[in-house]
Amino acid sequence: MESVYLNEVETIGYVAIFVTAPSHEQGVAIARTLVEEEIAACVNIIDGLTSIFTWKGKIEEESESLLIIKTRSERVPEMIQRVKSLHPYDVPEVIVLPILDGNPAYLEWIDEVT
Repeated sequence: MESVYLNEVETIGYVAIFVTAPSHEQGVAIARTLVEEEIAACVNIIDGLTSIFTWKGKIEEESESLLIIKTRSERVPEMIQRVKSLHPYDVPEVIVLPILDGNPAYLEWIDEVT
């Protein structure tokens, strides 16, 4: 299933993507790869999340880390594929949110490094 939203995101210019990881170490590994490969400009890692969700018919509760990834919208398809290749989950969370406005110098920096 292709995202209906993706075409709209591409006109936005910049996005922030949420990805959860099962541990800080796994989050760092994903983040470093995305930044080293210039797919992402920056990845913030927030540790200590508790996620409660339904998986295979059961309510689960897990500790996770949240990655907040900033990049250009045109890099989203590549970023999603890379996260899926690096991530240990069968179905990793990848949620793309548009950046509607921001510090012009920061947004220019995203352009420069990605």
